[in-house]
Amino acid sequence: MVEHRMIDVNGIRLHIAEEGEGPLVVLLHGFPESWHSWRHQFGPLAAAGFRVVAPDQRGYGRSDHPQDVDAYSILHLVGDVVGLIHALGEEEAFVVGHDWGAPVAWHTALLRPDVVRGVAGLSVPPPFRGDQPPLQAMQERFGGRFYWNYFNLPGVADAEFSLDTRTALRKLFYSASGDAPGAGRPDQALVADPERGWLTEMTDPEVLPDWLTEKDLDELTESYAKGFTGALNWYRNLDRNWELTAAWHGAVVSVPALYMYGDRDLVPAFPGTPELIASLPELMPALRREPIVLPGCGHWTQQERPAEVNAALIEFLTELRG
Repeated sequence: MVEHRMIDVNGIRLHIAEEGEGPLVVLLHGFPESWHSWRHQFGPLAAAGFRVVAPDQRGYGRSDHPQDVDAYSILHLVGDVVGLIHALGEEEAFVVGHDWGAPVAWHTALLRPDVVRGVAGLSVPPPFRGDQPPLQAMQERFGGRFYWNYFNLPGVADAEFSLDTRTALRKLFYSASGDAPGAGRPDQALVADPERGWLTEMTDPEVLPDWLTEKDLDELTESYAKGFTGALNWYRNLDRNWELTAAWHGAVVSVPALYMYGDRDLVPAFPGTPELIASLPELMPALRREPIVLPGCGHWTQQERPAEVNAALIEFLTELRG
């Protein structure tokens, strides 16, 4: 059974869900999610002999929501993972991340390889720092309409998503899933009208996809009782993260790694990302196998394709455990 508790990490309190015994596996969720996005992974990974822990990351769910935007930099987020590993009584762990959790996992492996036995990323590939700040790059490419830039407007997306949280989440999850018409085409799905908002053009499905139940949506909606500002503050640090990671420009993840994504996921279709993914085996010698592509899968990788994700993770983790 999954158990829940609060734990002190780096001056804040994190809510964690945990199950199993054995080598520690930390599962990091993305936006707009919570620990619950890993609900299908707890049982199988625990049964395979691992101690599985999924936090609500800072700014999410029952964990603390610092008010200062600067408290959500990539260094804070990596610090939370390292601090969590140590607070759980371990010196090292496997780290797995999806969506925003993937950059946190990749950067934890990049910055602290001494505490990461292996790293896996879902949807978002390993970080290779670009030549200009991300928000600036997207501002120029999309004329300020890219959703990152929309999220960077103080209070705007916060208010839009909080107006009707359940409907906002239902639209977001369906629109980015492999079930949505035109899934995997970011040219339309990732632009927002600053005046009309991001959700306006998104489909509100009459019936949820098979992999997302009303109970799941209830759980997710409850996790945003404190609003979306903490979660959106992650995006508001994108350019700051670019500045803070200047010392690692050109560095690669050196620990054993795994990457998987859905072929109907809009993130791997970002401008320049398909070329990056194709080059990963050459760019990252520690990648244990070719990137895994999940047919028909959209953005919510471990929720849409739990059996395939679990099988790949268990094979990867078991091989590294020895």
